Amino acid sequence: MSTQLGFPELVGAATGIGSLPGTDAREAAKTAVGALEFLPHLPELPARGPGADMIGRGAGLLVELFAQTEPSGWRFADRPGRDTKRAHSWLGEDLDALEEFTQGYQGALKVQAVGPWTLAASIELRSGEKALRDPGACRGIAESLTEGLRRHLEDVRRRIPGAQVVLQLDEPSLPAVLAGDVKTASGFQRLRSVDRQVAEEVLRSVISALDAPVVVHSCAPEVPIPLLRRAGVAGISLDFGLLTEREDDEIGEAVEAGTVFLAGVVPSSDRGMTDPAGSVQGVRTLWRRLGLSPELLGRRVLVTPTCGLAGASPAYARTALSLSARAAQSLVDNPE
Repeated sequence: MSTQLGFPELVGAATGIGSLPGTDAREAAKTAVGALEFLPHLPELPARGPGADMIGRGAGLLVELFAQTEPSGWRFADRPGRDTKRAHSWLGEDLDALEEFTQGYQGALKVQAVGPWTLAASIELRSGEKALRDPGACRGIAESLTEGLRRHLEDVRRRIPGAQVVLQLDEPSLPAVLAGDVKTASGFQRLRSVDRQVAEEVLRSVISALDAPVVVHSCAPEVPIPLLRRAGVAGISLDFGLLTEREDDEIGEAVEAGTVFLAGVVPSSDRGMTDPAGSVQGVRTLWRRLGLSPELLGRRVLVTPTCGLAGASPAYARTALSLSARAAQSLVDNPE
């Protein structure tokens, strides 16, 4: 299997990060499909509770590994319990709703799942310590997740046969994993940093085994762009407001090599932002600073909210997705 499946050819596209407010799967699917013409996504509704949250949904995708909620958070268990069943049920409900609103759809479609390093940093072993502490457990999680993702992608393609599926791996904890900044279960210490080569190899093992282009999303600072490129990603999704000029060269090299950036520029909470063209002005400024071709803007940059929209009002969530779509079009209409 290729480690470098290319991102679909899209021009002036926008998408959501994943989460939306509320608990109504049909309303969420209707919003995502209606607002995002070129790259709708499978909504996640964490307000429903454990199993619908990012970690719970990821745990539900694992094959022959099971997790349940404890007062301290998610912990591995010997057998599937009610939390696993809830995760499966809600994912099925979300897929049913998306299938309903994508009848006859032909085009790119994004689904999201938590990545192996954020799962390892979030779920405790039966001993009560984070799985991240155990290298063998980390590799076991990655292998189990890979098989679960393979089955998930097959299910999506069966339900929506016209879809060109893109997988987004959510890795908000990856910078902390690399920096040795993940707290132990007690919260009083921090776990040792994971070697960057090991982190890269694990991500590559997941990405190379999946028959879909993979985007890695992180809304944390210091996203490891070169590491992700070497691991085989087709795209990188980040909060554009957290970038510094230190990342200029890394971004320029990635763009010229064909990497697509999903630029989080539309606020994920209502701050009164109403100017979609203005929201991407920083992207244009970066492009000029790097000396990149303006014509590449609409092809190498997709527009997204800065992070998930679970904490927004339903009205603002719809607005944020619409603003993202209008901002993406402005990059095509007026790249300079």
